[in-house]
Amino acid sequence: MVKIGLVGLGFMGMIHYLAARKLKGAEVVAICSRDEKKLAGDWRDIKGNFGPRGEMMDLSRLKKYRRLDELLADPDIDMIDVCNPTHLHPATALKGLAAGKHVLVEKAIALEAADADAMVAAARKAGKLLMVAHVLPFFPEFDFASRAIRGGSYGKLLGGHFKRVISKPDWSADIGDASKTGGPAVDLHIHDTHFIGLVAGVPKNVFATGIVEKDAVTYLTTSYLYGPNGPAITCSSGAVAMKAREFVHGYEIYLEKATLVYESGTCPLTVLYADGRSEQPTLDGGGDATAAFTLELQAAVDGVAAGKEPDLLSGKLARDALVLCHKECESVKTGRIVTVA
Repeated sequence: MVKIGLVGLGFMGMIHYLAARKLKGAEVVAICSRDEKKLAGDWRDIKGNFGPRGEMMDLSRLKKYRRLDELLADPDIDMIDVCNPTHLHPATALKGLAAGKHVLVEKAIALEAADADAMVAAARKAGKLLMVAHVLPFFPEFDFASRAIRGGSYGKLLGGHFKRVISKPDWSADIGDASKTGGPAVDLHIHDTHFIGLVAGVPKNVFATGIVEKDAVTYLTTSYLYGPNGPAITCSSGAVAMKAREFVHGYEIYLEKATLVYESGTCPLTVLYADGRSEQPTLDGGGDATAAFTLELQAAVDGVAAGKEPDLLSGKLARDALVLCHKECESVKTGRIVTVA
């Protein structure tokens, strides 16, 4: 049984806690927060942009810590699940690794690439797993697309367009603070750069245009430049929609033998063929807001049990996704094509 210590009880901490109740071979045994109200089980003030709102919780069976060092000193804990704000991820993860714990850290891995590099290096030195919780590949529509592209079932990836657009969030004091989250071009868009890196690799260059507010890129459209042989991939992402359209994500992916189309709320995943046929595959887990997070956490738990980093939770992949976001922001601000590596 892998025993988990949960660090941070904001919206994402709550989602991870709810998702963890369905894990096999693991359980949350301790929580860490400076908020006495939350430690007492009153989560009614917690809310986010999807899923359930917080409620009164029975936490009587859990160990409760107010300081991270106290949780890390607990010998029963095998893995910490880091769900505090992004600017705190590096220090929390580094302390966890130094204490001999495996670490799962919610995306983004960090705000700066240097911190991400330090985290990856520290995990290697400690002989422990650093896993980054990028949940998008565990959503059924994106899992289907990932498997189709990486497995080659419809032939080579030719190109595609991805979309992730929200209205300006008003459900968290921290979410709008770019110094804590990196702004929409990191906190939100990193889902896209991670997925694009997963299925197509890191591009040679990027060119992006967008909107800048208070030095933070709030919306952008990017072309990922892989060279003459492609693939030809673009993405639009950011916080620019009106409140009546709080969230939408999706894709149109072009493969040699099929086109995959999906948009949340308007178009279920559809596979289109050259002969005019189309089909809508049966997907699992689409009706449960926490199902993808359970799969994500299960992958982390299985990785700890096996002593092997799950590829979907790779620290290096998460680090590359962060770098890509920063390169795109540089392109937006300079109006130039920017070299990625």
